[in-house]
Amino acid sequence: QVQLVESGGGLVQPGGSLRLSCAASGSRFSSIYMAWHRQAPGKERELVAVIRRDGSTNYAISVQGRFTISGDKDNNLVYLQMNMLKPEDTAVYYCQMQFLGTMTMKWGQGTQVTVSS
Repeated sequence: QVQLVESGGGLVQPGGSLRLSCAASGSRFSSIYMAWHRQAPGKERELVAVIRRDGSTNYAISVQGRFTISGDKDNNLVYLQMNMLKPEDTAVYYCQMQFLGTMTMKWGQGTQVTVSS
């Protein structure tokens, strides 16, 4: 069974940066879709960034110009570089991946990002 593990979250001041990482273990297949979601207190989970097999990306309007998603699809690694962080970016961030040969989306456990002075 494939498991996803996120890391890199923490406390940062407004205007600071963090780099989140997600690694998948137990998969014999390359990823075809990788994404980051986040969920803030009292809010529904939202899609933050997506990167597809062809390298195309999409971002939530709220993070455009500040966040960058990248990864190694063959090794099932995905990253989220977060710059110019704002208090409203505070949330639990979740990694998501889909692999060749399966229609099932896999989720990580989440990593907390807190932006505060």
